[in-house]
Amino acid sequence: MRFITRARAVGALGIVVSLVLMLAVNANLSTKLAEQRAAGSAKAPSSVWGYVSQLYIPEPKTPPGTPPVATIPLPTLGTVFFICVLLIAAGAFLIARNPERRGIGGYVSALIGFTFFVLLIWAVAGDRVDLADTLSRVVRVSTPLGLGALAGLVCERSGVVNIGIEGMMLTGACFGYIAALVVGNWFDAAGQAPVWFGVLIAVLTGGIMAALHALLSIRFKIDQIISGTVINIMAVGLTGYLRSNFIIKYDSPVKKPLNDLPIPGLSDIPLLGPVLFNHKPITYMMLLLVLIMHVLLFRTVWGLRTRAIGEHPKAADTVGIKVNRMRFWNVVIGGFLAGLAGAWFALEVTFRFDDLMTNGQGFIALAAMIFGKWTPLGAYGGALLFSSANALQLKVQNYDFALAPQFLQMLPYVVTIIVLAGVIGKARPPAAVGEPYDH
Repeated sequence: MRFITRARAVGALGIVVSLVLMLAVNANLSTKLAEQRAAGSAKAPSSVWGYVSQLYIPEPKTPPGTPPVATIPLPTLGTVFFICVLLIAAGAFLIARNPERRGIGGYVSALIGFTFFVLLIWAVAGDRVDLADTLSRVVRVSTPLGLGALAGLVCERSGVVNIGIEGMMLTGACFGYIAALVVGNWFDAAGQAPVWFGVLIAVLTGGIMAALHALLSIRFKIDQIISGTVINIMAVGLTGYLRSNFIIKYDSPVKKPLNDLPIPGLSDIPLLGPVLFNHKPITYMMLLLVLIMHVLLFRTVWGLRTRAIGEHPKAADTVGIKVNRMRFWNVVIGGFLAGLAGAWFALEVTFRFDDLMTNGQGFIALAAMIFGKWTPLGAYGGALLFSSANALQLKVQNYDFALAPQFLQMLPYVVTIIVLAGVIGKARPPAAVGEPYDH
């Protein structure tokens, strides 16, 4: 029996991370206290244990300065030590019991989530942070990851590897933005109609790029990894050319992205309102599509056939399912989803297009899909985990935080490496994924 197993390695990793966090927070708060005392600051507590991180829940749609609905004071160092001691105990349990599967994924998820929480309360030690805004940011930033994970899921459940999601997002963002500019200029319209037309073009562009991937990998049986790589490289070159030779020289009356769409009544609920019911349209679409895709995949004939052609294409063929035809159209559906994710970048979160603006989110979306074991709800859970890292590094920029911003910016990619390295646990992909099918 091997002594070094996945469970023990994960347990040891959790213990090391927890100890580092405890030591780092204690050292930083000690330095901060000494500096505040030297400066004669009235905010300096009596000891490092006196620092408090406040999480407050504001009343929705009220001006700044309005008393919050609730404030949760957390002693910074005490909370960090409590969380880390729990993680150390759970890590020691994994090392001692050495389970083969059960508990490993849950422990790693808890380790990542609690690490993000520790970093947040560390950053706001002696200050306060808007909890509703933080969680709302997590949901908002999860939009392209959730859509990208669904795109990859539809393709891989059908037996086709699609690493070209990044390129489909990028081209969708570029062509959707161009369409909004051009239509706005043609009709001299600065409202939302040109932007919505741009969203439609972004979706169709993603589908066209996916059709190219499907044609290469299904019809001509080119290696699916190579085909996806070609899509990504072509997207970088094509969008870069269009931006430098058209976008930056083109003027249009359209200047604003999609408007906020708060749901009346529900958006006024403290905490839940801002988190779930006060977003822009594509974020709502993503949340609905996660639920719809779960129902379609596991409760409909289409879903049964999709899973069949990804697991046993020959058996599916024998009962009359057109394997390659269905694979082709499912890949196109995945492209539509990736194009919608691209529209989020260029037409919802902002109204502009930059080179490489998707910033690797298509690849992280694939990691979220693997994290969720090729299920829609699980994939979105992975998307939320990754988006927490993005939201954290954006949120703590407003505070005097000890860690360099570059460290926080690399967090999503570190988590991606952890997931893809199999630390979460072994994930079994569809049996026939990546294998061309011959009649």
